[in-house]
Amino acid sequence: MGISEQLAGFALAPCEAPDAVRAVARLSLIDWMAVGIAGADEPVAGVMRAMAREEGGAAQAGLIGGGRTPARMAALVNGTISHALDYDDTHFAHIGHPSVGVIPAALAVGEHLDRSGGEMQEAALIGMEASIRFGVWLGRGHYQVGFHQTATAGAVGATVAAGRLMGLTQDRMETALGLVATRAGGLKSQFGTMGKPFNAGLSAANGVEAALLARLGIEARPGALEGPLGFGATHHGAAVAAAFDGLGADWIFETVSHKFHACCHGLHAALEAAAGIAAGAREISAIRVATHPRWMSVCNQPAPKTGLGAKFSYATVLPMHFLGHDTARLESYCDALCADPDLVALRERVEVTADEGLSEMQARLEVELHSGEVHSAFHDLDAVLPLAQRAGKVMAKAGSLLGAGRAGRVRDMVDGAAGPGALARELAL
Repeated sequence: MGISEQLAGFALAPCEAPDAVRAVARLSLIDWMAVGIAGADEPVAGVMRAMAREEGGAAQAGLIGGGRTPARMAALVNGTISHALDYDDTHFAHIGHPSVGVIPAALAVGEHLDRSGGEMQEAALIGMEASIRFGVWLGRGHYQVGFHQTATAGAVGATVAAGRLMGLTQDRMETALGLVATRAGGLKSQFGTMGKPFNAGLSAANGVEAALLARLGIEARPGALEGPLGFGATHHGAAVAAAFDGLGADWIFETVSHKFHACCHGLHAALEAAAGIAAGAREISAIRVATHPRWMSVCNQPAPKTGLGAKFSYATVLPMHFLGHDTARLESYCDALCADPDLVALRERVEVTADEGLSEMQARLEVELHSGEVHSAFHDLDAVLPLAQRAGKVMAKAGSLLGAGRAGRVRDMVDGAAGPGALARELAL
């Protein structure tokens, strides 16, 4: 059985996810809404809504920050806006952001077709699981050569979510997956610019478009994800055979990582390690961080000049921490801070090295003081976080972004399976 056939079957089968997996998915929906609402006034958000207004069209689905557009455009706009802060969840099985690539597609189609909140949440969960599995199938080489998994694998997940909500047949779902194979794209070269969140919007929009066209009867080659001259073959896919083992029974999505620092997830292990070292900035003569080689091309900007660039820089976020700037707060990442003399001076003392012996979830940190004393720390993001603790941290983050009252309202809506229309109205406020 080909992977397109497997994914299509998974997309249309009853959702048998355990309660714990569904609980994590609800936390990701809360988290997605919080970072989306908080990003509604970002410059890229204004650009995307302006394009939507200029293009116009049927008022099928709502936009973060207000306005109504066709479902495909809503997915594009909301996917982009919700990734504008780069504060959404990440899954390290394939190094992608599942929520921003899939939830906007499920929400837009769910609202357009008046699906229930439960149907929308199940479709989003199934789509996110599919995106991670397909990303694992593509393998690390796909990401390392320059493709952005959030956009590429994410488009597959968005197609699965949208097609499930549209009630596609097995044949039509396979067609949609074949079609999105020729549409999916997104490059890491956009990291540190507005192009990175746009990649997430592309994922969601491409999925909606492929599913809509399949629903309307378009013909495309099934199996174009995995077949000769297909997506995997032409995009450095490794065709990892075990990627779909246990599909529908075992849920990889459960180990998704939520962000508790407002920067690239590749920086988080180092920041968590830094939290265990008590040292004032003026005491420090050197900061040495060892990380997995993959992060060297993602979040190792040596001297960014913008707040956005700072979110991809060990040399910036570690000095921020030791200078007392809260790396969990959005406003900490600004152009002015990048030019701050104290930060620039400390940034020049940061040394970043690659260590093949570390996983992508790990970092090792050494802070040397002018006295010659050296403090060391290690952190592994893969350490299991109990569900209750995870929920508490997600809600604390949502509260810091939205205020406690609105964060609580969002949580109650999600936990109560409010319909897509109600969620869209909350996002528009």
